[in-house]
Amino acid sequence: MPTAYFNPPECRRHDMGEGHPECPERLAAIDDWLIASGLSQALEHFDARPVDLKDVELAHTHGYVSEIGTMLRDCAEKGERCAVDPDTSANAHTWSAALHAAGAAVQATDLVIDGRADNAFCSVRPPGHHATRDQSMGFCFFNNVAIAARHALDVRGLKRVAIVDFDVHHGNGTEDIIAGDDRVLMVSMFQHPLYPYSGAVPKGTNMVNVPLPAYTRGGEVREIIEAMWLPALERFKPQMIFISAGFDAHRDDELGQLGLVEADYEWITLKLKAIAERHAQGRIVSVLEGGYNLHALSRSVGVHLRVLADL
Repeated sequence: MPTAYFNPPECRRHDMGEGHPECPERLAAIDDWLIASGLSQALEHFDARPVDLKDVELAHTHGYVSEIGTMLRDCAEKGERCAVDPDTSANAHTWSAALHAAGAAVQATDLVIDGRADNAFCSVRPPGHHATRDQSMGFCFFNNVAIAARHALDVRGLKRVAIVDFDVHHGNGTEDIIAGDDRVLMVSMFQHPLYPYSGAVPKGTNMVNVPLPAYTRGGEVREIIEAMWLPALERFKPQMIFISAGFDAHRDDELGQLGLVEADYEWITLKLKAIAERHAQGRIVSVLEGGYNLHALSRSVGVHLRVLADL
């Protein structure tokens, strides 16, 4: 079966202003790289539908969904930009982009569970892993991966899923949502201290958090993954793996100071794919988070996808 690829055009219309690192050009750079490398032809492209708000409320409170929905729809109606926090703002297209980003993650989950794709990658924005149960922050509105994971559990009936987060920033929103849910194992690594200045003390026993000092290189990261992530994943035996695929731990990315390169992302993806093949029928849904150096981002997504697609 193919690797499913979601790249909703609605996600390119969300724009937080000139000079903002979380920009529409991120998705364009990925798409251009996949076309130029020929990899795009090896993927099966799918259109995304807007997420059902019932799925969103599996991860977020009803009050938050209503509040942020009202704010973003108001922005759309007025055609004005509105500030959500010092780092995050919305324009007229943000509500649609957020619905399609989460919708892609849920739709990818269904495709993979139904056996219509081996695995999937969602090239979407806004990202999600900083969005907590009841707060948007850090460029994020809806927690795409947490919504998809809860959909797999609560709607599709899986018993155990893993969430893997290798973004340079701690996925505090995902941790807030799934802490204490023994159906979910979350393994993550992140630079610390760095925004959002959390994660050193996990919120639940279903977390394997690995804070890394600035300038940690790929070799050290691989040793840590071998020692901490992989044994935990093997013991847990997930029936599906969700990846918060942030590529801002790349050495060329200015929003962090870690030292990963494309070969490290390839190695990490190979290790996760092997876990999925042993325990989860190969089922992986990977969703884009960070990654702000356009060249490093596109190359890193490329090697990630080559592994997922067995190319």
